[in-house]
Amino acid sequence: MTKTNAMRLLEAAKIPFELMEYPVDENDLSGANIARKTGKDPTQVFKTLVFYGEKNGHGVCCIPACDELDLKKVAKAFGEKKVEMIPVKDLLRTTGYIRGGCSPVGMKKPFPTVIDETAILFDKIYVSAGVRGAMLGIDPSALADYVGAKFIDVTV
Repeated sequence: MTKTNAMRLLEAAKIPFELMEYPVDENDLSGANIARKTGKDPTQVFKTLVFYGEKNGHGVCCIPACDELDLKKVAKAFGEKKVEMIPVKDLLRTTGYIRGGCSPVGMKKPFPTVIDETAILFDKIYVSAGVRGAMLGIDPSALADYVGAKFIDVTV
């Protein structure tokens, strides 16, 4: 596999990670499906979601693949009245990543980021490597430090 921007950035920062590749199913890009394919616990596989708030602009949440984002909790965490998910058509332009391959590492520009607090229960969580078909196993604290994220409860 060709190194992704996320991998290069983590290597340059000397942050260890495990690369895990999996077969892509274009009909089911869900984190739950990826967890099944890789044999990983779906509570340990995190999806990266991007939203927009009127006051502060874009933000990022990483949550377990099997969970749903609570937009009210997200708005509160980011000091917004309300937030909404960005349209999939805007994801590439905003982040540099496509749906199913959005990594919290190496977006076009840094956005305020929250990682669901359940991440701290694990020595390693899995996030997208920046392409469909690959994810990175990484220490959640190292990831949070690198992207400037806070651990907050943002799921339903």
